[in-house]
Amino acid sequence: MPYRAPVSDFRFLFDHVVGLDQVAATDLFAEATPDMVEAILNEAGRLSSEVLDPLQRAGDLNPAVLENGKVRCSPGFAEGYRAIAEGGWIGISARPESGGMGLPMAVTTAVNEMMAGACLAMQLNPLMSQGQIEALEHHASDEIKALYLPKLISGEWHGTMNLTEPQAGSDVGALRSKAVPNGDGTYAITGTKIFISWADTDFIANTCHLVLARLPDGVRGTKGISLFMVPKLIPDENGNPGQANNLKVVSLEHKMGLHASPTAVMEYEGATGWLVGEPHQGMKAMFTMMNNARLGVGVQGLGAAEGAYQHALAYALERKQGRTPLGDGTIADHADVRRMLLTMKSEIHAARAITLACGVAIDMANATAQADWKTRAAFLTPIAKAYGTDTGTKVANLGLQVHGGMGYIEETGAAQYVRDVRVTEIYEGTNGIQSMDLVARKMVDGGEMAFRLIDEIEGAAEAVRGDFPDMAGAVWDAAETLREATEWLVSQDDMNERFAGAVPYQKAFARVLGAHFHLKSAVAEGGAGPRSELARFYISRLLPEHAAMLIHAKAGAKGLYSISVDDLSA
Repeated sequence: MPYRAPVSDFRFLFDHVVGLDQVAATDLFAEATPDMVEAILNEAGRLSSEVLDPLQRAGDLNPAVLENGKVRCSPGFAEGYRAIAEGGWIGISARPESGGMGLPMAVTTAVNEMMAGACLAMQLNPLMSQGQIEALEHHASDEIKALYLPKLISGEWHGTMNLTEPQAGSDVGALRSKAVPNGDGTYAITGTKIFISWADTDFIANTCHLVLARLPDGVRGTKGISLFMVPKLIPDENGNPGQANNLKVVSLEHKMGLHASPTAVMEYEGATGWLVGEPHQGMKAMFTMMNNARLGVGVQGLGAAEGAYQHALAYALERKQGRTPLGDGTIADHADVRRMLLTMKSEIHAARAITLACGVAIDMANATAQADWKTRAAFLTPIAKAYGTDTGTKVANLGLQVHGGMGYIEETGAAQYVRDVRVTEIYEGTNGIQSMDLVARKMVDGGEMAFRLIDEIEGAAEAVRGDFPDMAGAVWDAAETLREATEWLVSQDDMNERFAGAVPYQKAFARVLGAHFHLKSAVAEGGAGPRSELARFYISRLLPEHAAMLIHAKAGAKGLYSISVDDLSA
């Protein structure tokens, strides 16, 4: 079944649930009128359905390869990328003075989800460039901005991020890459980087690598790391790709999925680079790119979930097997298949609302410079990343299950969603790291934003309790349970006590937030209709899971260490 962009769902959430109107009311985003947003969504949906969707299966069957030191990309990907670039989609949120559209991140989030739902391997390329664009906008010198931003935004060049090294996975501070001043304002970059997504192509004029490395006077750990722009081809005096830099793609990884996206080991051998931001402040600049990418990766998981759901639904509506309570219909009429389909759809709706709400918070922070919005955006980002990608994996697995034995057969395409989406729980910070970030850095203020969100959830539920007693009551009760767990969490001075239950706490917070947004959807619909029934399903059948998650979250660390490593090996 061809991918169908869920434009109406985005429109509903923007209009009735996440409050895009407040973003459009600011001076910065005044052009994001309902008509403009509608046109953007429709055009991006058309691109996703008609141009990108055909690349999904083709890219999986014809992966990117490395031949004689050159990356050869999957058939059709050059044309797909060109359509994305010529449509202006890479710079959709970039600043207009550099050639971007200057549209809200919430709108970009919707566009990125549609592209990921159509072809995740293709969408990963512009996502990397978008993160690099934002990092350069905030941290690069005027000279670097003037040279690189217009070309990245237009898609003439594209960007990557180089953090990970063989001996330093999530521990970025253990990197060994070196940067030595050349005496002319440039630096010689030497080192090996791994897991570099879209490290090279055969259809883009230049690849711009943002590389973390340590200056000679850089201290150990993350505080001594600097960030450098290291292009594949060094720009000449006219800003055009010139001499080849001293870097190369050593190999491409043989991955579980995302076969069309070339993931490389990169070697830098005295490559010429330019400092981005201040010396030893590389992590600050890179985190700008990573935070952009973390929301983007959450959306990737969600996009894959939507694609997997549509694929499974189409199969369920045509496959006949056995007699159902409704007669000789399709397997969609069996109770257990209904359970799976409703679980998939309701999880997607909840996760989509959270990612869009995170986008709105980012936009309001940028438009108003109010600290509360910035704090809200920071708090929602790890939840959006983790829940979006957890949902991607869960829905893809359910999609395969709906297919039954045929789901295990590659020709149906169901397994590809499982293989492609799995990495989203790992890259840009594993979901465990996202959860640890949530209970540590995001609660350094004693959980002020957590409690504020809980207050909002309870207030919204209380306001409609009279008309929606069962759903509103359940949401209010869940929020109160979450409040009690949060109070326990912030009372723990030993961070390991928090970390031991970080993942179940994050999952519980996402569950309650998802129920809140489902309730808002039901209220907007008037309590009668498919969105209201979906909310009842989520609140009555999935929301109760939060209680068990919070018991786990408060169990502490002691039980994790009562069994020795030797006992684990016994």
